[in-house]
Amino acid sequence: MPLLTLRRFQRAGHRPIVLAGGATGMIGDPRDVGERSLNEADTVAEWTERIRGQLERFVDFDDSPMGAIVENNLEWTGSLSAIEFLRDIGKHFSVNVMLARDTIRRRLAGEGISYTEFSYLLLQANDYVELHRRHGCTLQIGGADQWGNIIAGVRLVRQKLGATVHALTVPLVTAADGTKFGKSTGGGSLWLDPQMTSPYAWYQYFVNTADADVIRYLRWFTFLSADELAELEQATAQRPQQRAAQRRLASELTVLVHGEAATAAVEHASRALFGRGELARLDEATLAAALRETTVAELKPGSPDGIVDLLVASGLSASKGAARRTIHEGGVSVNNIRVDNEEWVPQSSDFLHGRWLVLRRGKRSIAGVERIG
Repeated sequence: MPLLTLRRFQRAGHRPIVLAGGATGMIGDPRDVGERSLNEADTVAEWTERIRGQLERFVDFDDSPMGAIVENNLEWTGSLSAIEFLRDIGKHFSVNVMLARDTIRRRLAGEGISYTEFSYLLLQANDYVELHRRHGCTLQIGGADQWGNIIAGVRLVRQKLGATVHALTVPLVTAADGTKFGKSTGGGSLWLDPQMTSPYAWYQYFVNTADADVIRYLRWFTFLSADELAELEQATAQRPQQRAAQRRLASELTVLVHGEAATAAVEHASRALFGRGELARLDEATLAAALRETTVAELKPGSPDGIVDLLVASGLSASKGAARRTIHEGGVSVNNIRVDNEEWVPQSSDFLHGRWLVLRRGKRSIAGVERIG
């Protein structure tokens, strides 16, 4: 949400400043329970280097007056001496006020908090001072959980520089059922980095958005017009089974984060896996990413490789008897070709990219087979 908000401000004629936490990332914002593990400097530096590449999808880093810039708070925090920290920053903060913060109170009532995490607020507040001093920054944007930290910066800017600056927070997004947005179906987090969350997994996450959430997400996460949103809302109400709004949401956000080529590939993969496209046209990376969102059975040399065994190994059938029944009922396909012979065994030419089989039971149940060795 903060990144999309930056994009909206840039489209409105403002210059975004993206702050990388090269310094604060080595400390960590206090959380309700337990100390954070301290990250190594090299790890934080690597994260910081990767930020711009990920952000280029959200904001433009051109040479125009609105071109975004990236700052790293290690630049001014790394050289800050203890005396400067205590005199120039710490002097402006009341310990009583800091102790009254909800997170700090909860930590003190439990196992306590280190001075390292307790002082995080001061470092983030000083970031606002430096951003205003260097770039005239007058608005800091963050998630709702950052309100206290940002307001501390607003006050520090006023006290040190005599300037008036502002704070804007965006809500932490939850689904209609109360679950936290951004958790994948497998329980992991949703990442912008394609190495962490494949474009296919990203696309499928949004395709699976509940009807109760999809229009709200379209308003928040896309730049569609009011007329387009109204049409999609009507389509969801009248023809929810077509999932037009979900597909548009998934497409818009996959284009934004991964580009048009990756979006075209995952949309074709999504159709092909369910028999509405050619599996042979999929590149191996997209096919593998798609299958790994399902159950993938490994087929090693010497392993049983008949269709009945593969259905059981992949979890599509609970038993060999159930597998045979499904085959006889015409409910099994391999690479979108129906298999009606329970003695069927894959040949080398059946493996996509020499390695993969796509198994389907019925219309919606998909699994993969990966040939090993």
